[in-house]
Amino acid sequence: MMIDECGTERQSVLRSSIINSQFINHQFNMLGILTTLMFVAPEWVRRWTKEPRGNAFWAEFVLWPLIQILLVLFIVLTIVAYLVYLERKVSAFIQARLGPMRVGPWGLLQPAADGLKLLLKEDIIPLKADKAVFQIAPIISVVSALVVLAVIPWGAAWATIANINIGLLFVLAVSSVGVLGLVLAGWSSNSKYSLLGALRSSAQMVSYEIGMGLSIIGALMFARTLSMSGIIDAQQADGVWYVFFQPIGFLVYMVSALGETNRAPFDLPEAESELVAGYHTEYSGFRWALFFMAEYTGMIVTSAIAVTLFLGGWQFPGLNLITNKTVFAFVSIGVFAAKILVLIYLYMWFRWTWPRYRYDQLMDLGWKWMIPAGLANIVLTGIWYVLALPKSQGGLWGFMALKGDRLVPTKWGIAYFVATGFAVTIPIIWIVLASINRRSRDFNLHAQRQLQIKLRAERLQRHSEPAGESAS
Repeated sequence: MMIDECGTERQSVLRSSIINSQFINHQFNMLGILTTLMFVAPEWVRRWTKEPRGNAFWAEFVLWPLIQILLVLFIVLTIVAYLVYLERKVSAFIQARLGPMRVGPWGLLQPAADGLKLLLKEDIIPLKADKAVFQIAPIISVVSALVVLAVIPWGAAWATIANINIGLLFVLAVSSVGVLGLVLAGWSSNSKYSLLGALRSSAQMVSYEIGMGLSIIGALMFARTLSMSGIIDAQQADGVWYVFFQPIGFLVYMVSALGETNRAPFDLPEAESELVAGYHTEYSGFRWALFFMAEYTGMIVTSAIAVTLFLGGWQFPGLNLITNKTVFAFVSIGVFAAKILVLIYLYMWFRWTWPRYRYDQLMDLGWKWMIPAGLANIVLTGIWYVLALPKSQGGLWGFMALKGDRLVPTKWGIAYFVATGFAVTIPIIWIVLASINRRSRDFNLHAQRQLQIKLRAERLQRHSEPAGESAS
């Protein structure tokens, strides 16, 4: 009996020790995961919490991420306000006028005046609107646009809030939720103009999200990771920006980004000449400003993805010559922001240069050109990639070499991928799509219906002519 009790006691002690060791290992695994998600906090943050370097939980995972989030939100929302000012200045420059000049020197305080005006305006809710949905719709749009800022690699080291291994997938998934805010806004307003704008927006975003998703796969074939920071590191390791490997992918992405953000010439959901203001016709005051914030934040996010995927992120020739880590981080942030501003200027230039598409033209461009071009680019990129593999892995040309744990193109490989991207892929895709879409009017139901009516009238006329002649 005593032997059984001692054996049972030993088993319970052994079981508890195993559980404790598993719990400790689980804790260390969780800390390892958190450490990979959050970049290491600076020394001055650790001094605030007075925690030892090996166990700085509050500094690493609470205080420093909170500082990063508040800083990014403040800077991005300030930039959003001044992007409106910048767009008014760019449109004035294109139209040979001055733009805002009254509030502050050169009109620099105009965003502050506009924000104060919107805060003081009356918040009007239509009498027959669904009040709860009407109020929450703009919040959904702006929150879905702001959340993805956490995984954008704004610069080197501490300039990124979170580095998750599916960062790009996270951005695409959360950004797609923004369309729900537009649909709910149009439906809850109980207005035909708002509802039509919401329906247009949902159809447009679904169409162009597919093209956007297909356009990035070619770059991911070379990066072989969904981590936003990992994609930048892959371009640094390959020694080239992926825009040179993927010109079609970059073009399809930029056109799809215009459609995704409802920017001109694809601003059909808020076409003033047709729908007054589209899905936000019934909104006023600060709720209307939230939709504005969501649109311009979406411009920043889509531009940041393009910079990360195709333009090398914060990498720039000669940047590695800077030895001071703090200076290097600030300069990398400046490089990343400059690339984003160049793409945002292209957004504005398109708005004030190109006429608005008709809705059928918008859908034709998305389904007949952007999506097939994205699919064809994936197939051709896969073919060129397989041919360039090392001969030991079944490749034909051997233009890639194993460096560490990843395949990196050689100098001849870089020239090979650039040549195939520009000189082979673009002509092939253009010829194929042009030949397919040459007879695209044959699929127009209205044109087919009119053709059938015309043919029927001709048949009736032929049958009636002999009867008339015999009667005469």
